[in-house]
Amino acid sequence: MTGSFSVILDFIISNYGMENVFLKMYLINLILSAVAYKLGFARKLSIGKNIFVYLMLAVGTYITTIFSIMMLPMTESLIIIVLVLAIYRARLHFQRKAKNAS
Repeated sequence: MTGSFSVILDFIISNYGMENVFLKMYLINLILSAVAYKLGFARKLSIGKNIFVYLMLAVGTYITTIFSIMMLPMTESLIIIVLVLAIYRARLHFQRKAKNAS
């Protein structure tokens, strides 16, 4: 470990080397960002608006990946965001299910 805050980046560099590290981090961040968007903020949109939202998400993820390469814990933060939103959605689902059952 190099003493940075980015455990994921350190893991990728130590196990897979420096080749294509930006692309690997970009794909990880893009997937986590899309899941976080879908869990927490997604609404029913038309196909054109949906494409536009995901294109803007891809552009924003590029910036997030730059910060991640600079050894900031961006990927780790996205993992925590996804976990919290998943717990929230699961609890909401169970509450709605219990409300409909009664």
